[in-house]
Amino acid sequence: MRSYIKIGLCLLATFVVNSALAQVVTKQQAALERAKTDSLTKVNYRETLQSLGIKLPVLPSMADDPNRPKNSIPVNNGSGYTDAHGQSLHRSLWGTWVNYDEDKANDYTLPDPLILKNGKPVTNAKMWWQQRRPEIVNDYETEVFGRVPKNTPKVTFEVSDIDKAALDGSAIKKTITGQIDNSAYPTAKPQINLVLYLPAKATGPVPLMVIASSNTKGNNETIKLLISNGWAIAYFDTNAVQADNGAGLSEGIIGLVNHGKLRGPEDWGVLRAWSWGLSRALDYFETDKAINPKQIGIEGHSRWGKTALLAGAMDPRWAIVFASCSGSGGASLEKRNFGENLDLIAAESEYHWMAPNFIKYGGNWKAFPVDAHEMMALIAPRPLFITGGTQDIWADPLGEFKACVAATPVYILLGKTGITTKELPAPDVALLNGDLAFREHAGGHTDSLDWPTFVDFAKKCFK
Repeated sequence: MRSYIKIGLCLLATFVVNSALAQVVTKQQAALERAKTDSLTKVNYRETLQSLGIKLPVLPSMADDPNRPKNSIPVNNGSGYTDAHGQSLHRSLWGTWVNYDEDKANDYTLPDPLILKNGKPVTNAKMWWQQRRPEIVNDYETEVFGRVPKNTPKVTFEVSDIDKAALDGSAIKKTITGQIDNSAYPTAKPQINLVLYLPAKATGPVPLMVIASSNTKGNNETIKLLISNGWAIAYFDTNAVQADNGAGLSEGIIGLVNHGKLRGPEDWGVLRAWSWGLSRALDYFETDKAINPKQIGIEGHSRWGKTALLAGAMDPRWAIVFASCSGSGGASLEKRNFGENLDLIAAESEYHWMAPNFIKYGGNWKAFPVDAHEMMALIAPRPLFITGGTQDIWADPLGEFKACVAATPVYILLGKTGITTKELPAPDVALLNGDLAFREHAGGHTDSLDWPTFVDFAKKCFK
């Protein structure tokens, strides 16, 4: 018996050692992959700057920078500074420091969404649709997110798995794959991955919310909430369409269409590529008889909140849009210097989200031709729900609210109601009376706290 115990202990010890070694190897491999991605990203960013003729300014050390905020505190590891509340004080490549002081945040003038570029006011809906809206779209396509190429490939969808007893029988789960034709450039292998949950007891076509995310696992509580309210919910894996880094620009759908070459000034960025993929998913969902094709909405949180806004602005088939904690490049005002800012998105870690032309506005915010309220205006008159968090000041919830206020005149012009107050509502108090809605939840960087309120808003809009 003792010999068997010894053998068992030896096997167990061997298993533990092998498992630990495997974890170490996995971590090492992940670190090597990150290092490779970072290196390729640096190369692509440098080449992009050169192609645009952009030379970054030479800055003093952070310690000697006269513009460094007076309340800055050095981080122990020497990586930078924070303020007294522990908020990171990043300095951009153009020398702009992140600001959390409201008194220093409002030195800006917003473009008027209801003034044509020739100076004439937009006085009716026809002028908006035929003149002003196309101007704003063109600015976004040339200067911000880039254009979708005309030669995008065909996508063929297939359902690979159906679970008719998901969520204890309350839902039908479908796994769906969209095969993107990569014959023009086989090195790139993007595809569309979707997981769809339908309420099992539905007696007719139901509304659907499509969630942009980094995978298709989803949030069980959110799935249960929508299913219990008679809605379908689908998760869309953005990374399968296009990697979320500069190194991946020679691959994915961007690399496929561009044959791996460096992007031109107006070529699409990652957010535009994701929104293109979401539109292809919408193509498929419109063919599913279990779904009401007129009641399909889009939601995203953080960088995917930016994506949801862009998708809704550029594809009018999205019937409702929910953008959570989307910050700069999303719902917060670009010209307002608070938290995440334009300079940081134009820098090495996030430039891939945008068209190369976007980078030229680094350190030159006043020349930026559009702002977040105009992105919201492109969604009008469709229902739009914007959220932030009291503890998520990086995403600037006050700037998001101000953008909602500035977008309201377009909703009014198109016969809808926007935000009817200029005072930021108290935490957890939702402004749901119009087709443009806002809520700042008490809490941090999350969308889970706002889903129940969104369901109430959407039910009101869809009757």
